[in-house]
Amino acid sequence: MKAALFGLVVLVLLGSAAPAHGQGRGALVQRLDAIAGAGVSEKRAVGIVAAVVKGKDPLLVKAYGKADVEGDVAMTVDTVVALGSVTKQFTAAAILQLRDQGKLGLDDPLTKWLPDFETHGHTVTLRHLLAHTSGIAEITGMQELRELRVMRNASVTRDDLYKIVNRQPFMFATGTMQTYSNTNYWLLGLVVEKASGMSYEDYVEQRIFAPIGMTRSMYCNTAETVPGRAYGYGMRSGAARRVPDIVHTATFAAGALCSTAQDMATWLKALHGGKVLKARSYAEMIRPATLDDGTVLHYSMGLTVAEDSHGLPYIGHNGGGFGFSSEARWYPAARLAIVVLTNSEPDEITKVTENMAAAILPAPPAAGPFKGDAALLVGTYRGPGRGKDMVVEVTLTPEGLAFAFDGAAAATAPWVEDWTFRRGDALLLFRRASGSGPATELRFDTGGGHFILKRQ
Repeated sequence: MKAALFGLVVLVLLGSAAPAHGQGRGALVQRLDAIAGAGVSEKRAVGIVAAVVKGKDPLLVKAYGKADVEGDVAMTVDTVVALGSVTKQFTAAAILQLRDQGKLGLDDPLTKWLPDFETHGHTVTLRHLLAHTSGIAEITGMQELRELRVMRNASVTRDDLYKIVNRQPFMFATGTMQTYSNTNYWLLGLVVEKASGMSYEDYVEQRIFAPIGMTRSMYCNTAETVPGRAYGYGMRSGAARRVPDIVHTATFAAGALCSTAQDMATWLKALHGGKVLKARSYAEMIRPATLDDGTVLHYSMGLTVAEDSHGLPYIGHNGGGFGFSSEARWYPAARLAIVVLTNSEPDEITKVTENMAAAILPAPPAAGPFKGDAALLVGTYRGPGRGKDMVVEVTLTPEGLAFAFDGAAAATAPWVEDWTFRRGDALLLFRRASGSGPATELRFDTGGGHFILKRQ
């Protein structure tokens, strides 16, 4: 399934742009405008800014709502918004640029750059860090850091954080699973600094942003006054509550960049247009990673390579937290860049992004109802998730197979092929130990995590 998916992505990368359903440009722009602005008009978001660029045609570059409620400042297309985990693709690009310069190798062990890092007997390479397959514990789950209130505590240094990270046991044996971990990219930021001789902040601003004209992009620093900066808000029942600023010691190369929707559209066109990396490195950056057992993931290097909830292939990443959310996706079939940034959470911008893509691109044919023996898949599956065990109950309903995660309400999932189903833009893949009999595993692939659940 995964190899086929990557093949499809490669084909569309090489193919011609798809038609926009035969609709006129004016009608399409109006439709995109309505989709992008609904969150603000329906009081689910404080502010949103969207950029939709198809080839050289900027179909929509528009802002909605407020960047600053208390100051009554409107969101604009030049408003600077925190990107969160969208930062990771810039860190991955920095590593690949340094590889192209001969300053490091993707298969370098982490201990080449951080000799005192405790690997607990595992061989962890930069490639493992890029794919979230290292097994290194996640920063956000570390009790010591919670007790220090690291996101609000400016007295915690990077050295303090490194010492705490270095004391943690691994979550799993390197290369055997994939669990999304900000720690991986936090450590890659240290490698960027050691290999380049520059601070991470200077590297991304001088070697990535400046050469391609990202003039409103920067390393986030809430201690500095940034003209046109958005403030973050939490939304509850249509009411906005400002979220206090954070310090970026713990986000660093995993999530500490700020940008605008226009700059991010510039980035997507430059990255996927050959202006950031050499061809070899770009191909590696978008090639899905694999586990040691050969399982092909749909995360590559700082990017998800997958199909969205409508079945449309894309390459991208999202981010969120502390009052902000972001989506930055490239739909290669139409050389389509879609960026949606908001200073609100919880948010619906993934749905917004995918609905705008669906307004432009024709939907692939639906697979139809599951054609196999559902009785072989029904059961309870359990395994390690992100920070705790995950339990999925699979039942058969008149509407098809339904999946209940951790006791939540069951919901059906459309069939993709073989024993594969789609949940949003994540995949549910059943496996069995032999060539016959019921499924023995359910693998939940979210694009940043590949969780292996065993039948109970």
